[in-house]
Amino acid sequence: MALLITDECINCDVCEPECPNEAIFLGAEIYEIDPNKCTECVGHFDEPQCVQVCPVACIPVDPQHRETRETLWEKYNRLQAVIPVVQVR
Repeated sequence: MALLITDECINCDVCEPECPNEAIFLGAEIYEIDPNKCTECVGHFDEPQCVQVCPVACIPVDPQHRETRETLWEKYNRLQAVIPVVQVR
């Protein structure tokens, strides 16, 4: 499940730097979350950090992007994948 920032957002700027996947960005009017990058902090923390720091509690689960914990782990692993550099001789 990706998270979603609702229109109750006050643009306080505290959530963006807390996201370990850089999934949060400033949209046209409020902060938004890229569902392709959001793992709800799986792989990084026990709880979603944006939810923990939000002063207005405007970050629920996005009903359009429901994922299992296993799927979130897979996304985390994909996002963290390091492509090996091949050395040419």
